[in-house]
Amino acid sequence: MKQGARGYAGTEAARPRTSGAARVPAQPRAAAGGPLPAAPASSGVRGEHTHGEAGLPGARTRRPVQRTSVRGQILDALRTALVTGELRPGEVYSGPALGERFGVSATPVREAMQQLALEGAVEVVPNRGFRVVERGARELAELAEVRALLEVPVMLRLARTVPAGRWAELRPLAEATVRAAAVGCRATYAEADRAFHRAVLALAGNEQLVQIAEELHRRAQWPQSGPTASRGRADLVADAREHTALLDALIAGDADAVRALVTDHFTGPS
Repeated sequence: MKQGARGYAGTEAARPRTSGAARVPAQPRAAAGGPLPAAPASSGVRGEHTHGEAGLPGARTRRPVQRTSVRGQILDALRTALVTGELRPGEVYSGPALGERFGVSATPVREAMQQLALEGAVEVVPNRGFRVVERGARELAELAEVRALLEVPVMLRLARTVPAGRWAELRPLAEATVRAAAVGCRATYAEADRAFHRAVLALAGNEQLVQIAEELHRRAQWPQSGPTASRGRADLVADAREHTALLDALIAGDADAVRALVTDHFTGPS
């Protein structure tokens, strides 16, 4: 999609509760600014494990013991904070300080931040922590160009080969982006936006393509720094409506309209 406005959940069999379990509070806050969103209840990433009520915001009663990944929860929460701008470009965040806010040790925070460094979202600042990368309009334009080179030809090929009924099955995903845009929450919209594109590209049957496009898409959703950084609700709504218009053209078999829509979707003004 145009630049603008985050794991899969999973649990395993119950195990006895152990001491020293990490607990993620419902409303963690960033060390250097605004509140961070609570990490989701579970994640498919395996690593450190917590037990019991960890990751259950607002839990007031004992819950069944579950084995979950603290690292995955923190990574999801930090990705959401990047999309919403709660982790601010140029700011430095330390692992211990963020760990204290999340109610966990610094280790899963550092590991999550290392993953974000590999994704290009943050950079390591020796002896201090991690700085959120400041990104300008040029980088976003370059990401849009690369995404267009990957996705546009695939979409045009799929437009010729996928039957209308299959496209119609994606209607709920397109409509989900419209609802998310109407709410105006960039994190919710970012997730719905990626889900729609992921479903479209999955029809090509190339898992490598889907993974690479997903990574580029996620990077394109991080807000840029500067006076033009923020995208408002109107921008999100316009972006989402292109999804439904694209589906209409695909179902109708209108190749010219599909070409125009997918090209503008990546290269049009943000």
